Amino acid sequence: MISRQRAYGERTRECGEVETMNQRTLEDVAHAIDATLDGPGRRRIDGIATLDAAGPDQLAYAATASMLDGVLASQAGAVIVADDFPDCAGRSLLRAAQPKAAFIRALELFQPDRSMIGVHPTAVIADGARLGNGVAVGPHAVVDGGAVIGSGTCLRAGCYVGGGVEIGEDCDIGPNAALMHGTRIGARCILHAGVVLGADGYGYQWTGDRHHKIPQIGVVVLGDDVEIGANSCIDRATLGETRVGAGSKLDNLVHIAHNNRIGRHVLLTAQVGIAGSSRLGDGVVIGGQGGVSDHVEVGDGVQIGGQSGVFDDVADGAKLLGTPAREIMRTVREQALIGRLPDMRQRLRAQHSALQELSERLAALEARLADR
Repeated sequence: MISRQRAYGERTRECGEVETMNQRTLEDVAHAIDATLDGPGRRRIDGIATLDAAGPDQLAYAATASMLDGVLASQAGAVIVADDFPDCAGRSLLRAAQPKAAFIRALELFQPDRSMIGVHPTAVIADGARLGNGVAVGPHAVVDGGAVIGSGTCLRAGCYVGGGVEIGEDCDIGPNAALMHGTRIGARCILHAGVVLGADGYGYQWTGDRHHKIPQIGVVVLGDDVEIGANSCIDRATLGETRVGAGSKLDNLVHIAHNNRIGRHVLLTAQVGIAGSSRLGDGVVIGGQGGVSDHVEVGDGVQIGGQSGVFDDVADGAKLLGTPAREIMRTVREQALIGRLPDMRQRLRAQHSALQELSERLAALEARLADR
């Protein structure tokens, strides 16, 4: 039986999203991002912005020395730069051996804390559901019977957690996400708004007069530290598991069909689609709108360019582009040749006209010789 959750006392009344901004001194920032500070250490910083928009209380980032003019013109309180960036009189610099990594750490320092507390009174929690310590549940979320939610996990507004779903610790399940029955999620996973895990795979059998639906009774399994972008869908297996390996990151609007095995640390960008029963090895990268056909094996470390279509098995470490996907340099050469086709056509037509003229002149000459 499902009941509304009302027995959380003060914790329930406090339920909500808490957003705070961090404020730190430049000295603290330099220590946190492993940088050397040129400038006053006590200045306080409360955020990060672009060079042209940053104010005196914000950091900025200059990727290369070519941005020197931008740094000199910026109003930023300090700028993250490389160790060998030119000196800038009157500007505070945070010099780092790896400036991009330092910039990322600074973003982590100043990102808003949107953690939630408590269980909202409009949330619906089944009697048989188990919530770990510190689980937060937002407005109108539903947790069905038999679901197990790990400690520190956040279920945001309107999300649905089906029966028997297991979610690990410290996950963030976004608004209106749907985790259908039997789905299993590892620790520290992030699911953005509108993600659907465990919808039926696409399986039908033609019976002579109609398409008969094949029951889909498998599950979806995510490893630890997986991130799934907004409105992406991962279908449950017909039998067994559709699996996404630990550390993999999927962009928005990605579709993983039933019975796929996606390896560890895979990157799939916007609108990638993987048809059923395929396997992607560890470390695979696929560009936007790329696609993999069904029952295909893609090896470890493969890179596939945007809008490419893969129809056959791919060896480890290959770099492919185009449809059908081919070795990237071959495709680049082919594309270069395609761009030259109009000019080549004109040249061939000119050569054809010249040959035709020569043929006519040769025929006339042969005729004159025959008359002698």
